[in-house]
Amino acid sequence: MIVQGRYRILASATDVWIHLMDPEVLKKVTPGISELMPLGDDKYKATSKIKIGPVNGSFEGQLELIEKIENKTATIVVNQTSKIGNVSAEIKMHLEAIENTTEIVYQGEAKLSGKLAMMGQRIIGGVITSLSKQFFESLNKEIINS
Repeated sequence: MIVQGRYRILASATDVWIHLMDPEVLKKVTPGISELMPLGDDKYKATSKIKIGPVNGSFEGQLELIEKIENKTATIVVNQTSKIGNVSAEIKMHLEAIENTTEIVYQGEAKLSGKLAMMGQRIIGGVITSLSKQFFESLNKEIINS
């Protein structure tokens, strides 16, 4: 499943980068994340709970930030397992300074298994779009209020 979109943050690329690289901020602004524990070298143990339609899932696994170029780009790699299925995703983010804002363009792929895969792309695609919007809105508020 392709994951892509763009979101404009009301801050400089430097401010956006600083917040995106802070695990406490990521934990606070990422929907469903209950734990983000550093494992070293931009790797984190991630625990989350997400409701997808009629199905609730508790996920555990890793989140890693790779291919980082400060204030420009980073790739998020997520591998999570649960009783309702597994999620593996690799999402590349590009930061582009536009006047006093930063546009984040993201694109990647998510692979699903188990009940998650059986739910269909339409349902999962809507959930991913909603979670992405929540993430960027929360990030924008966090940066503005810091």
